[in-house]
Amino acid sequence: MKLLEPGAELDGFTVEECIHSGGMAHIYRVRYTEGAINPGFQLVMKVPRMTAGDGAENIVSFEVEYQIMQVLTGSHVPRFVAAGDLENVPYLVMEYVHGQTLEHWLEAPERPDVGTIARLGAATALAVHSLHQQNTVHLDLKPANVLIRPDGSAVLLDFGLSCNAHYPDLLAEQLRKAVGSPAWIAPEQVVGVRGDPRSDIFAIGVILYQLTTGELPFGAPQTAGGMRQRLWMDPPPPRKLQPNLPEWLQEVILRCLEPEADKRYPSAAHLAFDLRHPEQITVTERGRNTTGTGFGTHFKRWLKAAGMHYQPSPLPAQKIEEVPIIMVAIPHKDVLDSTLYSLRQAVARSLGTRPGARLACVTVISPGQTSASSDEKSETSVHRRYLANLYQWAKPLDMPGHQTSYHVLEANDVAQALVNYAAGNHVSLIVMGAATHGLKTQRFVATVPIKVAMDAPCTIILVKQALPFEALVEEAAKMKPVWNRDLDAPF
Repeated sequence: MKLLEPGAELDGFTVEECIHSGGMAHIYRVRYTEGAINPGFQLVMKVPRMTAGDGAENIVSFEVEYQIMQVLTGSHVPRFVAAGDLENVPYLVMEYVHGQTLEHWLEAPERPDVGTIARLGAATALAVHSLHQQNTVHLDLKPANVLIRPDGSAVLLDFGLSCNAHYPDLLAEQLRKAVGSPAWIAPEQVVGVRGDPRSDIFAIGVILYQLTTGELPFGAPQTAGGMRQRLWMDPPPPRKLQPNLPEWLQEVILRCLEPEADKRYPSAAHLAFDLRHPEQITVTERGRNTTGTGFGTHFKRWLKAAGMHYQPSPLPAQKIEEVPIIMVAIPHKDVLDSTLYSLRQAVARSLGTRPGARLACVTVISPGQTSASSDEKSETSVHRRYLANLYQWAKPLDMPGHQTSYHVLEANDVAQALVNYAAGNHVSLIVMGAATHGLKTQRFVATVPIKVAMDAPCTIILVKQALPFEALVEEAAKMKPVWNRDLDAPF
């Protein structure tokens, strides 16, 4: 199909200009023809290429994107407006989103700093997590398909290679080959496994590697054999190419790029959490390595990959529900041993049924407690004291296989601070102590637990104090030397 000319009309839309001409489609700025209702946002029309030399995947991809765009919601995808059928002129009309794709940072004269890379990566991961919650996996993430709005949030583009767990996978049914962009495709995609949400995490790892080093971790292979190498090969460590790169960022990137999906981040929310809280990352040999993976390790992986039987992809929403981020709100004023004990027991039960879940221990202090400090060192010491309390509380949990982080927040409104933290970090479950006031009091005074329960963006467990008498002495002995009950704070 030839390019549409400016001024051409199609099904009530007027073409303004062609803003992109790619290998699979042309994209035009369009508007409603005069007389139609203004939708309140600008529009683009995507028309697939259908010349004699174009592959069948162009039409299949159009059908896939048409199918998926109609069911996706939220701020991380363009709003769907209309579509044309294949018998006449196939097209998709959607919202035109203002911003810059990640290619902008890759093509800039200077490489972005670590803080910018972390923000871009976290924004991308949060957008991907939103997609996975809707049982959709993108499967073609690359810099050109991630757009960053002026406010810093990410919008995902081009769902022609995507997979939705509730719809037939047309690409898998009709093409029978690895589908994706060779530089960013995940190992399991190479062998035909589609729909695993951790494939998108691998692609984010490739993007982060590009942003930090300016190079692609696996090059741009054009053959199936070249792509298969990532089933057992690790790329050169980013710090080998950029020695000044912090160890924590290499830890994040190489975890995303693990050949086996089970060894990557269990969800995009976990990845975003690390990128937004780098001080909480535990750096292993993976983050410290500057020489690369040895031949012996690669050879063992090659043998394993040769005989590996890949499992069907998990349902994305179900997969991320199995590895939630759990937040526990720890009070520090007038707190009883029974409360601390009961919270720990509730958290242990929640983590015990969810292998791979992450625990965020949070306490909220009044800004007055740090502003009263005369210098920066004393302010830091206040935070360290509260962090020590959180470490001490969590120490008896001893839950291997679960990441734990510790956070001291400053706010006058304790309930709102907890709600904001849960929403901003995609927390799936909040555990906190129930109000100790009687029901009559709660009718007139909205306690912190009640406020959180009313506004929480996720499930909340309110824990009643329950401490066996024989455990009271033991718990008190553990907590009293460290827990400071004299600190003046609201929660």
